Amino acid sequence: MYIPKQFEETDVGVLHQLILTHPLGALVTLTHHGLDANHIPLLVRAEPAPFGTLHGHIARANPLWRDFSRDVEALVIFQRPDTYISPSWYPSKSEHRKVVPTWNYVVVHVHGYMRIIDDPVWMRAHLEELVTACEAGRPVPWKVTDAPAEYIEKMVRAVVGLEIPIQRLIGKWKVSQNRTDRDREGVIEGLGNEGTERTLAMASLVRRDHAAGNT
Repeated sequence: MYIPKQFEETDVGVLHQLILTHPLGALVTLTHHGLDANHIPLLVRAEPAPFGTLHGHIARANPLWRDFSRDVEALVIFQRPDTYISPSWYPSKSEHRKVVPTWNYVVVHVHGYMRIIDDPVWMRAHLEELVTACEAGRPVPWKVTDAPAEYIEKMVRAVVGLEIPIQRLIGKWKVSQNRTDRDREGVIEGLGNEGTERTLAMASLVRRDHAAGNT
């Protein structure tokens, strides 16, 4: 991934937090038929240092768990939020008109060698951890034990686990760092006026990075 220096994010805690907040990843692997992509929720653990481990699951019916290259690193892409940036938001537009549209986004790329775990004990523990993470904050969180035991056993047998010890963890935070202070303030205002969940989330990221750069 091409990353100009001002957009590079190397803080492992920041990168892990994006994965925890937006756990649906695009898992890209090399198969006998070429590149394949599967979109699955993944959890990240801090160990082993320095980058940690991803773990998740796929349907047993999915050929991925039998057909992937063990000699080539898998790539998992996590992304959110992203939004179009209008040049009309830049105060510099009225000064010299040398402005063009762009797109702001944050993304994490995870690289590592995937391994399959076909173990019902591991699988049950993983599913309980995933459910606990996804149900956190709900008034009445659903638990795996809320479903009949025999039904859960059947569901566990229908999936297989996977782990990816992270070899490389790459972050790109493109949040208007290449603009002047006045233009970034214009971006924050423009995004705020749009008022959608996506634009407000991006405005928060631009504001946070802008404030950090001025401290």
